[in-house]
Amino acid sequence: MRDTFNRMIGKTRYVVCRLFLHLNGEEVAPILGVLNRSARTAISADGDLEILGEELVELCQTFLQYDEYWFSAANEGDVFWSEGEAGDYVNELFTDSAQRYGSDLNLSSTTSNQPLSLPVTRNVVVMMTVATEGEVPDLETDLANIPALKAALKTLINLHYKHKLRAIQVHFSPAQLGDELSNDQLLEYYPELIPL
Repeated sequence: MRDTFNRMIGKTRYVVCRLFLHLNGEEVAPILGVLNRSARTAISADGDLEILGEELVELCQTFLQYDEYWFSAANEGDVFWSEGEAGDYVNELFTDSAQRYGSDLNLSSTTSNQPLSLPVTRNVVVMMTVATEGEVPDLETDLANIPALKAALKTLINLHYKHKLRAIQVHFSPAQLGDELSNDQLLEYYPELIPL
């Protein structure tokens, strides 16, 4: 009823969602390289949504290519009729994602004292938060199954090309090659994940 009334008076509908994707396997470590390169580009972009969107597209395409390593997923979000409220929720999700284990990215760390052979993590968790205008059925549903998750990633790509994204944030754990994310840490810091 409220949605119908707000539409009638011409209010803009904002969708804010956070998608969790857990990849597991011996071959997932290269994804950390893609994520770190993307993070560097995003920091340099200084909030430019066009550049952030291009990085999101590349990440979504990478995840779609690595779909055999998808292990678990989750999503959450809400709909707002106020840009301010949507922005507050984006900030809330940002803070929560940044506080998760291993998602604090230190791009200035030196590797000179690290051993030549680094431990390779078998677990990578990516948290993508976006805000967009309008209705987005592929994001406003349970994404804890493979077909829905694939559709959601493709929708994120399309939203960028349609210039519908209003906020984009990506956090990931572990934050760099050589760090490990154990199964116990997964349970502790990402309890919402549902096996695919």
